[in-house]
Amino acid sequence: MNPTLEYKIKMLPESPGCYLMKSEGQIIYIGKAVNLKNRVRQYFHGSHTPKVAAMASRVDDFDLMLCETNFEALTLECNLIKKHRPFYNILLKDDKHYPYLRLDLNEPYPRLTLARRMEQRDSAKYFGPYIGATAVRQVLDEVRRFFPLRTCALNLPLKTPRRPCMHHQIGQCLAPCAGKVSEADYSEILKRVVAFLNGDSRELLQELTREMNAASERMEYEQAALLRDKIADIRQLMEQQHAIQTRDVEQDILAVATDEQDAMVQLTHIRGGRMEGGRAFLMEDCGTEDPAQILANFLTQYYDDEQLIPRNILAQTLPEPVEELERWLRERRGGAVTLAIPQRGDKADLVKLTLKNAEDALNKHRQSALVKEARTKRAMMELQEALGLPTLPFRIEGYDISNTQGILSVARMVVFEGGLPNKKAYRYFRIKTVEGANDFASMAEVIGRRFTHGLKERQERAEAGLALDGGSFSKLPDVVLIDGGPEQLLFAHRAMEEAGASVPMFGLAKKFEEIYLPARKDPIVLDRRSNALHLVQHVRDEAHRFGITHHRALRGKEGLRSELSSIEGIGQKKQIALIRHFKSVKAIFEAGKEELCQVDGISEVLAERILAYARERKGGGL
Repeated sequence: MNPTLEYKIKMLPESPGCYLMKSEGQIIYIGKAVNLKNRVRQYFHGSHTPKVAAMASRVDDFDLMLCETNFEALTLECNLIKKHRPFYNILLKDDKHYPYLRLDLNEPYPRLTLARRMEQRDSAKYFGPYIGATAVRQVLDEVRRFFPLRTCALNLPLKTPRRPCMHHQIGQCLAPCAGKVSEADYSEILKRVVAFLNGDSRELLQELTREMNAASERMEYEQAALLRDKIADIRQLMEQQHAIQTRDVEQDILAVATDEQDAMVQLTHIRGGRMEGGRAFLMEDCGTEDPAQILANFLTQYYDDEQLIPRNILAQTLPEPVEELERWLRERRGGAVTLAIPQRGDKADLVKLTLKNAEDALNKHRQSALVKEARTKRAMMELQEALGLPTLPFRIEGYDISNTQGILSVARMVVFEGGLPNKKAYRYFRIKTVEGANDFASMAEVIGRRFTHGLKERQERAEAGLALDGGSFSKLPDVVLIDGGPEQLLFAHRAMEEAGASVPMFGLAKKFEEIYLPARKDPIVLDRRSNALHLVQHVRDEAHRFGITHHRALRGKEGLRSELSSIEGIGQKKQIALIRHFKSVKAIFEAGKEELCQVDGISEVLAERILAYARERKGGGL
């Protein structure tokens, strides 16, 4: 332990707050504590789980943020994790953009539509969220099956009624476009739809029963039969959906299953008093964590979107005190929230069922992972044999060069570990010493820079007594993939040797997918069905994909720079100020003198120069 870290541990305050563990200036873990002194010291004493031990071994510094209460620390921790997303925190990898059903009751003859988000300022009524597009479309199909709402996007009412469509002919639309139904009658149908989506089937069934009996008394037996069939269909649907009934209309249930590697959180939604499906969330490398803490971390990340917070939440377990999490949920929702850990009764049964689903999802993931792992290991073994490598190619680095008409040359480095992309290790390189479109020299430059820097970093870390693989470039690959044929491979291999490194390297030529080795004249041709070929293709294609977005952005910046840099007196700071003010180059060149002078640093003389440049540009002089 370094002296600075040791001193900071001794000076820890006995106060609530958050701690930010760091390694080489990077935040790797964020936590909270009622007593920072006791909590932080624990990381450097005693035994821990493998994950915590690995994190603690990397810590060389930490920062503190003191709070008045533990609740303030909880809120701050949530915000900090969301901002920094540290490597060792339990992180939810999900965008939470679940679909809703939307019904705008303010428009004439409203229709039920799918919406991706609930708009806060929208006066429409929303139902959901539903777990995926399949679930929401099933509900939508059910509504259209029972209720003849319009599905078209016509702007009603029409000035001139039109001929009804086929949906009206088969009884699935009341044809408001043709004037076949009044707004009042249509509104009555809407009330039933709202009740149905809210889970209130009893009132709906009672009303339909009264209508059926009335139709029978009027001897409208065909209509009565239709109503009878509809009542039977709704009852059957309700029986299917009420596998487990609850008095709580809006409720979520959380449970977690763990193994020695991962954790699986199962979330079950109950809306309208009935189950509306669920979803499993994989929490990687958290299998040895406390289940209560896993669920607490999941809860604060998942419910960061207040639109997702229901009135009631049941959980398998949670860390004490539960009241603080409940308070946090109430503040996020802006309304009442009950958070409970049921021990008996129907609610405990709901939790047990959710846990059963979590265990099943984890088991399926484990089996899938084993199959994938076996396939990936087979691919690496095939590649090792094909290339004659001394060890299994666990870490593969792939390199690719791109440029635009000889300018903006950029190299990309992608990293695969265990057959999977490690995107945190990806890197970009701006080509510095090569002019024009010379991919051979550009590849030689980037390979030389990468290994020169990597070897230097390893030496520095060794002298400092640090782990050799802990730096940005100090972890060397087992094999290097060059996107190109024998000529490009020759330049790259020579550059690596000149840097003092000795790592196996091969090239993959696009045309026939041939593999070239530095010391071999003839290429290696792998079977098109080979797992090894699929792996190296994946590495090569990922390098291309990784570079597309970056290179486009780079071209945009370069184009902007060249446009404004052509004007005398407009340096980088003034360019930034102009763009921030006008948002685009087009707006700058369309602005008047007075507007330009409102920008910081733009004098009347500079404004005149911009206007003159814009006039010349518009006239085709440039």
